[in-house]
Amino acid sequence: MMEQQLPERTSAVALSHSARDMTPVVVAKGYGVVADSIVRIARENGLYVHSSPDLVKLLLQVDLDARIPPELYVAVAEVLAWLHQLENSPVTAQYREAMNRLSPNRNPN
Repeated sequence: MMEQQLPERTSAVALSHSARDMTPVVVAKGYGVVADSIVRIARENGLYVHSSPDLVKLLLQVDLDARIPPELYVAVAEVLAWLHQLENSPVTAQYREAMNRLSPNRNPN
């Protein structure tokens, strides 16, 4: 008898942090339809979506509204550094300006 491999479910985790508390907090997480909604809402609000399945698996173990554990600081910091570099890119600024001209009611970043 052969075992049939089940397709892996989509999963997503949303993080947030403030200037007051620099440790990121898990603000949304889920699988399947919930994960798809997290990604869709992030994109609709002009947020960047980064794909890192291994990191998502670890972050899914963190409770909602909980700070990420110190063991994940380096991995999350690398993603935040990538995001910072991307946000400060001249190409990104040009893209945002063009999008704002096309859709002035769009939520700016």
